[in-house]
Amino acid sequence: MRRKLAAGNWKMNGTSAELDRLATLAERHSAAGCDVLICPPATLLSRAAEALSDSQIALGGQDCHTASTGAHTGDTSAEMLKDAGASHVILGHSERRADHGESDALVRAKSEAAISAGLIAVICLGESLEEREAGQTLEVIGTQLQGSLPDSASGETVVIAYEPVWAIGTGKVPSTEQIGEVHDFIRARLEERFGAETGGSFRILYGGSVKPGNAAEIFAVSNVDGALVGGASLKPQDFGPIIDALAASAG
Repeated sequence: MRRKLAAGNWKMNGTSAELDRLATLAERHSAAGCDVLICPPATLLSRAAEALSDSQIALGGQDCHTASTGAHTGDTSAEMLKDAGASHVILGHSERRADHGESDALVRAKSEAAISAGLIAVICLGESLEEREAGQTLEVIGTQLQGSLPDSASGETVVIAYEPVWAIGTGKVPSTEQIGEVHDFIRARLEERFGAETGGSFRILYGGSVKPGNAAEIFAVSNVDGALVGGASLKPQDFGPIIDALAASAG
């Protein structure tokens, strides 16, 4: 059985003043019945690790460099994230792909670096509104999955996150049929590439305007193993009900 995962991506939000939210989250959800992951800005990682040291909540970075060290001013290596207390790292998020021109090949190289450093790579996939309307969703997702995922990947080292770009932060949510179609497609491709056992071990998260009001419905969809949550993960009163809904779906 794949253990459910609720992952929160704080993006470029949060200062030390927000660290008390982690204590609240840990107090209420350390034994949630599912895994919980918070990905704060890199500036908060080490202090967040201290705040969550007595909890089961995991920490992740939001990006890493392909190299472990070197002359890369402003970048952060996977080893540095791990040293700061991270166990995961988000890679290939649509905002990185769009704002920084990240290709599938670069995401793959970053994923290999993360795995080598002992981190779990949360690899993001997603289509634009134009691609969705043109009927290209599965083609786009298949290409991103093939190009971004290392051959060495397994369910122990990689989590897949499907985030339709047009649904991120917009309040627009695909129908459960649309979500299920993509998640089932990803599962089939994983099993085709890695075999039934390994392909069936990857957790596939859904991301894109997940909120307390729609979480239970989304978590009931085939092959949805959890969520990658953006804005709603910033406040315990919003993220907590999503965690509860996921734990309930796990039975």
